[in-house]
Amino acid sequence: MKKLTLLLSLLLCAAASAAADSPVKYVDATELRLINRGFDTEQMLTPYTRLPRDIADSVRPTLWERSQCSAGIGVRFATDSRSVGVRYKLLWNTHMIHMADTGLKGTDLYIFGADSTWHYVNTNRPYIKDRAKDSMQVAATYVENLDGDMHEYMIYFPLYDGLTELQVAVDSAAVITPGNPDILRRDAGRVVGYGTSILHGGCASRTGMCPTNIISRELDREVINIGISGEAKMDLPMARTLARIPDVSVFLIDPVPNCTLDQCDSLTYGFVSTLLKLRPDVPVLMVEGPMYPYAHYNSYFRDYLPSKNRAFFKHFRQLQQDFPGRVFYVTNTNLDGPEDDGTVDGIHLTDLGFRHYADKITPALRAILTAKTPPTGVFE
Repeated sequence: MKKLTLLLSLLLCAAASAAADSPVKYVDATELRLINRGFDTEQMLTPYTRLPRDIADSVRPTLWERSQCSAGIGVRFATDSRSVGVRYKLLWNTHMIHMADTGLKGTDLYIFGADSTWHYVNTNRPYIKDRAKDSMQVAATYVENLDGDMHEYMIYFPLYDGLTELQVAVDSAAVITPGNPDILRRDAGRVVGYGTSILHGGCASRTGMCPTNIISRELDREVINIGISGEAKMDLPMARTLARIPDVSVFLIDPVPNCTLDQCDSLTYGFVSTLLKLRPDVPVLMVEGPMYPYAHYNSYFRDYLPSKNRAFFKHFRQLQQDFPGRVFYVTNTNLDGPEDDGTVDGIHLTDLGFRHYADKITPALRAILTAKTPPTGVFE
């Protein structure tokens, strides 16, 4: 018995010594600052999903499933570590034929520079080593040989997969904190984006190029991504759910690509007016549906897509009359680029397409936030 006790003591000491000598420590993202979430952790199934669990029975199963993607969510922190990495477990380990895995289930690291601008550092390639055990675990180092000074960082989470856990990897002796709360301030008033696979982030090659993430960096405020691929059909339960999100300055509504002509005509007014009534303090920016490149040549879609936009715009004008000064509209001119060069498949956007999209949407949001909107309420 004494020998067994001695052996256990030696093993414990060895384990403690190994841990102390480890060059890396892992800090759970929940101990840092999670950003771009509409709801607190206790309202959701996990810290990395996007809709509260109490609406699961009120929406379509496909909508609920896609809301489990961690699109737009990220973690903010500051550290003096000379290396920064990540370790996380995926929810599904999904794959799509038209989207890079780095955007679908990878993560991006950004650093806040001396010029008060976010700069891209690196992306991890989401390779799962132990597929036989179905561990779903990904681990990678973004950068090494840093200067050892304290810097502000941000990691963006997977766009079309979910997470069950995520840790930031830093040097074992490094200091790591939730970061400066004055950067990407929640209390500055957040933007909530509701829309289709385009808003969701399909098909960005990496997570930092998701449109809500680009807009967030440029406006220096949190932007919440409620892009639900294929499911932005202006369901009233979703309008009521969006209205529950606190600290919102603008609602960005971009549902037309997922809606039929009848839905654009019958659901637009009810959906947007529900938001306006439940949140009388928050304006709404409605985004016109894109004209897909092939629609210029396909005679059916050349007529059908503009007809959906006409129905959407008709209800915008009525909403303008009923809610003066609170409803605005962005046309689709150059929404995916001046030369229709911004898609991967004629519909979903590349990184270039998302750059065009953000360049169109960001000035409109900034104008609303600063009360410098056009007299017509329409951003051409």
